Amino acid sequence: MISLDEAVTARLESHGARFEVLVDPDAALAIKRDEFDGDLEDVIAAEDVFEDASRGDRPAEDDLETVFDTTDPLEIIPEVIKEGEIQITADQRREMQEQKRKQLIDTIARNAVNPQMDNAPHPPERIENALEQAGFTVDPMEPVESQVDDALDDLRPVIPIRFEEVTIAVQIPAEYAGSAQAQVRQFGDLEREEWQADGSWVGVITFPAGMQNDFYDVVNEHSSGEAETEIIKDKDDLKTR
Repeated sequence: MISLDEAVTARLESHGARFEVLVDPDAALAIKRDEFDGDLEDVIAAEDVFEDASRGDRPAEDDLETVFDTTDPLEIIPEVIKEGEIQITADQRREMQEQKRKQLIDTIARNAVNPQMDNAPHPPERIENALEQAGFTVDPMEPVESQVDDALDDLRPVIPIRFEEVTIAVQIPAEYAGSAQAQVRQFGDLEREEWQADGSWVGVITFPAGMQNDFYDVVNEHSSGEAETEIIKDKDDLKTR
């Protein structure tokens, strides 16, 4: 379950009765869109249905039976969310908007590059400043993923930007290969790997180009700077490497 501070109220009025439940705002939006695939108990603040959540008042069981044909809260809660309205305060809206703004900046920074600077990543601070300059407003009630394209459209007149992937080959010396390769493979799609006769590990991995700096930091950290890397310009080259 989540804390009361993290929850918003979903409210449904039907048959002259009111029903309220306390739920995580992002989960509530996902449930409304039939996109929620998690555990309901993990995203609610109370396994209960209220007439007035702020006072803790509960509706009559007859009202629950009339509207939902059950008194089981775990069956009723999703229905209240889907059919009702999500109530958020001004403070909750501001907090949700700020969280979504940070998530949006992180998503763009991890995936975007500057095509005028040899596809170098854009620092998050540059993305943040450019969004502000472009006047882009984050919608706290929409998933970040659905706002990325609109944000990119607004960013392009401000900074050169595009989403790109990069494929990098890395060779890690035998001394560090065991632990380092486990860290490297987490970055994206492992196109190819091979253990060399000397115990070193060679891997070719594709991941969002905006993560290049993070990738090099991890490789250097786990190999004491002794690993070798090379950007693969054409994946067709992998067949002959």
